[in-house]
Amino acid sequence: MRLRKLLLHVWNLWPPFFFSGIKIVKRSKDFRHFTVKLKLRFWNANYVGTQYGGSIFSMTDPFYMIMLMHNLGKDFVVWDKSATIRYKKPGKSDLWAEFNLTQQDLEEIHQTIENQGYMHWIRVVEIKNNQQEIVAEVEKVISIKPKKH
Repeated sequence: MRLRKLLLHVWNLWPPFFFSGIKIVKRSKDFRHFTVKLKLRFWNANYVGTQYGGSIFSMTDPFYMIMLMHNLGKDFVVWDKSATIRYKKPGKSDLWAEFNLTQQDLEEIHQTIENQGYMHWIRVVEIKNNQQEIVAEVEKVISIKPKKH
């Protein structure tokens, strides 16, 4: 348990997260769930005092890629292929994102790769404020291919 807390602490000190106010607040042992918080601070606010769009975008990177790498294992190559963001309303508070990977997702990935040889796995991440209102949606496209040995 202490090692797990230490890993989260070290991960949260990674400069792109730390200086943007991004913090992993929860991670499941099996790497199938992450909860991420973007704290609103004066140094990461935009000109009008709301959350900076680049930080909102950054809080979604690289969680699904890492989750898939841990759950699919070393026989697969996993990369973030693309991402798009749609802003819905200003982020006037701390923001939250949830990342979930299910057993059904993993089975679908294996089946698609078996049939097609690769997969572009698509997920939409909802970024919510403290009132649970959607502030932005980020569509992530993850490229998954079997490793060539």
